[in-house]
Amino acid sequence: MSTRPPVTAYIGLGANLGQAAQTLRWAVAQMAQWPGVQVQAVSDLYRTAPFEAQGPDFVNAVAALHTPQTAPDLLQNLLALELQAGRERPYRNAPRTLDLDLLLYGHASISSPHLTVPHPRMHERAFVLVPLAQIAPALVTPDALRDVKNQAVSKLESWG
Repeated sequence: MSTRPPVTAYIGLGANLGQAAQTLRWAVAQMAQWPGVQVQAVSDLYRTAPFEAQGPDFVNAVAALHTPQTAPDLLQNLLALELQAGRERPYRNAPRTLDLDLLLYGHASISSPHLTVPHPRMHERAFVLVPLAQIAPALVTPDALRDVKNQAVSKLESWG
């Protein structure tokens, strides 16, 4: 059995139900326990108003993982964590206990019925771009940040 070379994947984390900040910390701790995965960086926590959704404000962050998992396997593991955190999907963009999005997977471009990487709407969302720019500034252009400047994002607390 051959081992895959690790890839850096960026995960968007969000929650607006329950103890959102605590849930995001729990999710990153769970990812760090996956075989072969190293958490390389985690942004600060940010508070954002719901975007194309309703409910309480969100707590958001972005994590960089060094992972040997394939993109589809990583997505399945992220979805499993959402379920463990009590995520329900009663309707599109419903409030949620945990939302995990695979934003980037190395330099891969993936388009399948179940997975699109880079995440197709990440460049429209300040709650993704601001924390991503914090941990990987080379991945976010000043123009991209300017395009979402009208979406309120405020630093809630440092990760550490």
